Order: sequence, then C-alpha cells, then structure tokens
Amino acid sequence: MIGQHYLQDVLMQLRKLKTQADRAIAQVSDEQLFSTIDPESNSLAIIMKHLAGNMRSRWTDFLTTDGEKPDRDRDREFVTDSADSRAAVLSRWNDGWRLAIDGLSALAPADLERTVRVRGEAHTVLEAINRQLVHYAAHVGQIVFLAKHLTGARWQTLSIPRGQSKSFEVAKSGALVSVDPAASDKPRTP
Repeated sequence: MIGQHYLQDVLMQLRKLKTQADRAIAQVSDEQLFSTIDPESNSLAIIMKHLAGNMRSRWTDFLTTDGEKPDRDRDREFVTDSADSRAAVLSRWNDGWRLAIDGLSALAPADLERTVRVRGEAHTVLEAINRQLVHYAAHVGQIVFLAKHLTGARWQTLSIPRGQSKSFEVAKSGALVSVDPAASDKPRTP
C-alpha cells in the first residue's frame, strides 16, 4: 500500500515541478530563453536541454538498461547550436517529461525493490526515482530563479504573492483560496 502511495505521490510531485517550470518559462522571451547572466552560467534553454537529455536517458527502458545510455551526448546538452529554437527546445523538454511520467506510471509497487543501474552503479528503483526527483527539483529551482531574474518587474508569481500569506490558505487541491471575506468567492491562482 505504501509503495502505491509513494508512486502516486512521485508522479504528482513531478507534474507540479513541470507545471512550475512551464509557467516560469512561459514568462520569458525567446531572447531571454537563450541568454546567460554570466559566462559560467547556463541559459534556461541549456537547463531544459540537459533535463530533457537526462530524462530520455534515464527513463527509456528504465528497468532493463543502464540509465546512462551509450548514445547520450551529455556535453552537447550544454551547447546551443543553430537548430535550437524555442520550439525545438520545448519539444525536447516535453518529450523528456513525457518519458519520465510514462516510465513512472508503468511501475508497480513491487518494482521499487528491484535493482537498476545508473552509470554502472546499482540502485533500487526507489533510490533511482529519488535521485531523479532531487535532480529535477534542483534544476526547476534554477529555471524559476533565472526566469524571475530575467523578467524583472514583469514577473508573475507562481505561488502566494509576497506579503499576502495571511490572505490565502492553500487548499488540498493545490489552488490558492482567498480567506479575505471582502474578496471574491472564487478560488484565485496567481
């Protein structure tokens, strides 16, 4: 029972991460998507390419092959080339997330104790999932930070606006609901 709950929760958390990243990415221009804040930093597009490459590698034939596929060119994920447009990067990005979500959706609780390999290192399926969840969350945090930095005053918050915590409670559904009696009856999602 706990295994099924864990798998459902991981899927829900992954979907939340993707939604958060997508909402941040939607706020930047094409130019901002490919810009860097300094010579050593990655652009949003590079982070997206990296995550997409990682997801393709990890979640293709997840239970039966090493998570680091021999055809993955990780170093290319950190290079922008002429084929990289917003549409191309978003297509790879969405394909990567689809593979991750489909791969997780195919798992059964009994699979959590199976052994898989990532770069030759043995992990239980549970450990491999947690490894990926932490990795994705770190990069989504970078995406949100960069998008917020790049959009500046145009930024639309992805959660409760600053200084308005007491005016909102987080409903179990994840929607932000105003508790101010003077406010509208409708749930509000900033």
